[in-house]
Amino acid sequence: MTIDTYSPQPSMYDLWRHNHYLYKDRYTSHQTSYIQNLLPEIAVQLNVYDVLDILQRRLGGETLQRALDTNQTIESPVSYHNDGSWLKKSNMVGINVRTIGNFFNIIKYAFTIPKSQDSIHLLPIWEPGVVGSLYGMTSFNINPAFFSHELSAAIPTLNTVEKQLKFVVNILHAMGKSVGMDVIPHTDRFSEMVLAYPRFFEWVKRVGGRITSNSETLYRDVEEIIWHYLGRNGTANGTPISYSKNTLFSPEIPILSDEQRLEIIFGHKNDYQGRLRRRIELMHDMIYQGYETLPMTMAPPYRGLHINAEDFIIDENGNRWYTYEFDEPQAMSRVFGPLARYKFYHSKDDNAHWELDFENPNKYAWQYFFQKVYDCQKAYNFDFMRGDMAHVQPRPTGVPKEPDAYYDPLMAVKKFIQKQGVKHFAFFAETFLVEPDFMGYGDEFDHLEAIEADSTLGDLQSSVVGSKSYMEKFVTYHKLLKNRQFAPNFTVMTADKDDPRFDEFYRTANHLRFFVALFLTDMPSYVGLGFETRNLHIERGLNEEYTKLYVFDIRDENDRDKVTHGPYIWGQNHHQFAVFQQFHTLAENIWDDIKQREARWLLEPTETQKLMIWTLQDNPKYVFVANLDAGRGIDENVLREATFNHPLQFILGTGEYSWQHECRVYVLGE
Repeated sequence: MTIDTYSPQPSMYDLWRHNHYLYKDRYTSHQTSYIQNLLPEIAVQLNVYDVLDILQRRLGGETLQRALDTNQTIESPVSYHNDGSWLKKSNMVGINVRTIGNFFNIIKYAFTIPKSQDSIHLLPIWEPGVVGSLYGMTSFNINPAFFSHELSAAIPTLNTVEKQLKFVVNILHAMGKSVGMDVIPHTDRFSEMVLAYPRFFEWVKRVGGRITSNSETLYRDVEEIIWHYLGRNGTANGTPISYSKNTLFSPEIPILSDEQRLEIIFGHKNDYQGRLRRRIELMHDMIYQGYETLPMTMAPPYRGLHINAEDFIIDENGNRWYTYEFDEPQAMSRVFGPLARYKFYHSKDDNAHWELDFENPNKYAWQYFFQKVYDCQKAYNFDFMRGDMAHVQPRPTGVPKEPDAYYDPLMAVKKFIQKQGVKHFAFFAETFLVEPDFMGYGDEFDHLEAIEADSTLGDLQSSVVGSKSYMEKFVTYHKLLKNRQFAPNFTVMTADKDDPRFDEFYRTANHLRFFVALFLTDMPSYVGLGFETRNLHIERGLNEEYTKLYVFDIRDENDRDKVTHGPYIWGQNHHQFAVFQQFHTLAENIWDDIKQREARWLLEPTETQKLMIWTLQDNPKYVFVANLDAGRGIDENVLREATFNHPLQFILGTGEYSWQHECRVYVLGE
């Protein structure tokens, strides 16, 4: 089979209109692992009954019925593994559910994803807090905004967002996909977790724009404020207060379950407005008396903050929110005003010098955190976690030689879940593979091994293909892949990078990024939803064209760079989509021969050598060629020399479309 991706393509809409029955039949009869030429914007509009019919024909009626019964669990395709190392060669697709509206639409979108992309990462699925940020979770409840009324109307038993999520994960597993969730070691600054467990967070007391106390024991004052609130307003669930304040708040006396505690303070989880009202009332009480959680920080020095009394905003309720700043900031020092990190360690000297005591972990906070994550993993049968901000390493002395069980909360989550019998549970770490003491203290590579990450995001998405920065990163990642216990990803694009500020990264060579992500089979890859049809954005697009702006839910018209109006708008780069379809077609035909095999380099990339040629270590049937140099075409003499003058049968090439960033695949002759 020879594929020429430069041949004129008919309209993708016309292809689908005239051939959709054929494409669906190929999928349901297992001739293909995805529905060919199905644009994602069309996929998410498929009728619920059409979707259920496709699933029944593809999976069989018995499997579909099992998936619909949320008391049953369909086993994951990776559940037979004894550890999380399977993730080191996985091609992952990231999905921000907010961009496609609801959980049910994940299944529709998954129809477009072939077997060569075998993992799906769901961005945060929790109830969001301030500015609607998915990463500012306000509870461990599933986000009710992701409920599908369409699915509920068709299948009345799927009448809660929790049941719909369980159904979706069941179906994805039946489709052969592993599924991962985001694990977030921080919350909204006045989340339900903060107010139900004040001891698990750091507090400050301020007068105006000045911190007057950052004592370790301020949580006692906060608990007193909440206790008085309950005395004035009663419990949210109407039960009498027949217990002491210490019984309510102390983790050492687990008389009340987490569910009981939350219902007492806020109310039943389905009473969203009631819970929100009481949470806001409690927040007002705290702020009025000068108490608030310490905002989360990133990068050295992590500690040592003051308030900028001249920089503040006033919210719609009249509350004044000041900007916190570092006393001695460094290059990457950041304060995230809307967020609060769990207090995983007690402080030294009552926090007089902003020092944490790493020998004195706040063990109950750890236990609460990894138990809540496990509860979610168990309920929905997730296979892996993306550890948000896994680069956080706050010890000024760097990575210890022998990290203990309380070295890192994300590591603790992975180990705890595996100990519960989910041996295959894997850890995808959000780190950027930067130099020591930049994003965290010490060597980030050592940190990744210490936290037992299986793979990590990396930062290839943040450079123009073929640039000096891009080549340096890729060469480094290749070395790490061979010499370290974790696997860096060949990351194509993430939701965080689908932002107007980063348009320049994706104006050229998108096909090359995707080609290498698929066919460099010993390196994991990551690509975010929307990349397949993303416009080149020679000029800035509408806010609604960028998935990053749906990580938030900003409606303030004054915030012109981030405010969105209505649903996400899919790109119209159908030529790029058609090229990717050609890659998928080839992968479908050769995948069983190449999947997860080690690469053998025939021409290895360096910081100056931008032509990459490789085959497979134990099955050198195919030769893959990727030219990362925009200013120079493929030197045919170099190609012949690298392949030892073996006959080469051409089966795929990107032709003139590539503007010198060319990709090719050959069958190697005798």
